[in-house]
Amino acid sequence: MNYRKLSYLVLLLVAVLTALSVFFASRLRFDYNFDNFFPKGDPDLAYYFSYRDKFGNDNDYILIGLDNQGKSLFDKSFLTKVDSLTKFLQRQPHVEAVLSPTTVSSPVIEQFGYFEIPYLHMYEPERYEQDSINIYTSRELIGTLFSEDATAVSLFVQTSDDLSKGASDTLIAALSQQLERLQLQEKHVAGKALAQSVFVDKMKVELAIFMSASILLVIFFLWITFRTAWGVLVPLVVVLLSVLWGMGVMGLFNKPIDLMTVLLPTIMFVVGMSDVIHIMSRYVTEIGNGMEKLPALKLTVREVGVATLLTSLTTAIGFLTLLTTAIVPIRNFGLYTAISIGLAFILAFTVLPAILLLIKKPNPVRAKRVSLSWPVLLRSLLRYVLVHPKAILLCSAAVVAISLAGISQIKVDTTLLEDLGDKDPIVKDFQYFEQKFSGVRPFELHLVAGEGHTMYDLEVLQQIDKLETYLYSRYGLNFITSPATVVKTLNRAQNGGLQEHYTLPEGKAGLQRIKRRLQALRNSNELRSVVTADASEGRLTGKMKDIGSASASQRNDSLRAFIAQNINPDLLQTRLTGSALLLDKNNEYVTANMMQGLLIAFAVIAVIVGLIFRSLRMVIISLIPNVIPLLMIGGIMGFMGINMTVSVSIIFTIAFGIAVDDTIHFLSKLKLELLAGRSLPYAIKRTFISAGKAIIITSCILVAGFLTLVLSTFDATFYVGLFVSLTLVFAVVADLFLLPVLILLFYRHPKK
Repeated sequence: MNYRKLSYLVLLLVAVLTALSVFFASRLRFDYNFDNFFPKGDPDLAYYFSYRDKFGNDNDYILIGLDNQGKSLFDKSFLTKVDSLTKFLQRQPHVEAVLSPTTVSSPVIEQFGYFEIPYLHMYEPERYEQDSINIYTSRELIGTLFSEDATAVSLFVQTSDDLSKGASDTLIAALSQQLERLQLQEKHVAGKALAQSVFVDKMKVELAIFMSASILLVIFFLWITFRTAWGVLVPLVVVLLSVLWGMGVMGLFNKPIDLMTVLLPTIMFVVGMSDVIHIMSRYVTEIGNGMEKLPALKLTVREVGVATLLTSLTTAIGFLTLLTTAIVPIRNFGLYTAISIGLAFILAFTVLPAILLLIKKPNPVRAKRVSLSWPVLLRSLLRYVLVHPKAILLCSAAVVAISLAGISQIKVDTTLLEDLGDKDPIVKDFQYFEQKFSGVRPFELHLVAGEGHTMYDLEVLQQIDKLETYLYSRYGLNFITSPATVVKTLNRAQNGGLQEHYTLPEGKAGLQRIKRRLQALRNSNELRSVVTADASEGRLTGKMKDIGSASASQRNDSLRAFIAQNINPDLLQTRLTGSALLLDKNNEYVTANMMQGLLIAFAVIAVIVGLIFRSLRMVIISLIPNVIPLLMIGGIMGFMGINMTVSVSIIFTIAFGIAVDDTIHFLSKLKLELLAGRSLPYAIKRTFISAGKAIIITSCILVAGFLTLVLSTFDATFYVGLFVSLTLVFAVVADLFLLPVLILLFYRHPKK
């Protein structure tokens, strides 16, 4: 066979496929769709979508906090600027309504007409004292539009449903320019439009940073390992092609780059390097032993190929187990990373041998010199392992015990902005609204009138009012809007706008007048966002502090208990819904999905090792060094107080799928040595020296590559980088120290 012609043919085919990959990769776009993080397939999700069709989104808004720098908000200059901003926002595209302190008013309905009394008389400072009394005796205004300490105000901007990235960017840019023009010194902005705009920009920057840092680190380690230009460039080209092909597949299926798949290029770059290093390391070793190119490549492919196929399979399965989750971005991340790993394997065993056949043969003397120091180091490590087996076992047992103690302290909890660090400007703005106002966590309760009743029946309104009182006093909810608040507002309007009449009407005669007014307003957008046109269904919505999913679940349970005991189901039925509830429900899937994914990965590894050794004892031996690093990571999380979230839970399956590669390479080489008729101790020695080099090198590259992710401002990405790196470090230590001891003590090689 003419291998040179075959090599050219392979490279030509790869070039064509690479050109196609470039074309499809160029179609990729960045996206941050909040709805994608809802648990797909959950019955509450379908219910929420139906509810949202009736009343609109609960997260299509922007909150703007304006602080008068510690001084009283009742300042003419400050309030004039707030009013200018309000009028500016009312003119902007994609803004449906603006609720502002300078425009909020109390309606008054009299016999001769309808008019509104503003709470704030901006241009009459002499009335500020009375205004402040009126405002701070109105519970619905405190912590919503006016801060409790009377130093800040907030604006609630209702935006169009499901704003696109472009529309969000335009609106946020216009808002920022106006804030600067008005010279409002202390301003804070929160909301979906801002998050969508900022998250996508962050992803673009971080993708460039991760890839640049990974390339530099890999070049450094390749140079340390091979000390030649071809030893750096050839692996680099192969791995970059695998990254490009993976991105091309995403582009082919029109999948955007989101908060999870932004990790794919970096992960592929370092994981794909593992196959290449094992091939290159063995090839250089055989060249150093005096073999020619073609025989050296054939031997390398024969001995490394099966092990590399198995490691690629186990790594891909580690990512494929993410398909068990209900979160679409995580599922896409797992699927396309697994596909990319398969492509990396194909390229490693086609492009790499083709290039090595076509380029000049490495200098055998230099190749031998590069490999000379490794046996000395590895023999020293093996000597220590053989001399101290009891110490290694005792140390491992102690580590497991300490790790289990740490794991017992892990809490399953999540917040709305869990992916951003505490120092991020978005989080600081978020915290400002938590401290000064009601918070930004949305609350939604679906109200359905009992058979034969409507939302405007006095008995039904009294049930809703009872709910509101509980939510204000016990649940921690503010900024409440419901059919009852609408009726109470109109009742106050019909009684001269006096605050003491912000109650439900006492008799049916007063309610009847309100009903006639509501009938006239039934098709207005403001009313239809609270009550359906036939008044059979309603919405109780509000804002609260982001207390975390664990606390929110407890409060929801208490609320359900209150409803069961105090609300008459013949008059009113309720059901909790909303985006915050759905994100909280992800926690219900965290532990189950993680354990399910790990069990699948364990089962696959057990099958592979079982097929290699035909020994249940070896299956157990192989799993122990890979389970201990996971326990250690769990223990560290517990002691550090890191909550188990959806983003954090995926670390375990990813880390296991990658870390087990070292065990597979070690056991595959050991099997070859045993088949050659060598005794178990001698086979372990040869395996340790032969496979140990590639295990250490690939682990160093993987750790360095994943550590680049700690540069991220997203907590989820930071923790993936940190804990996968730590897992790989613990795994290589376990494979080089604990695995040989376990094999020597507990494995019985069958005699021929």
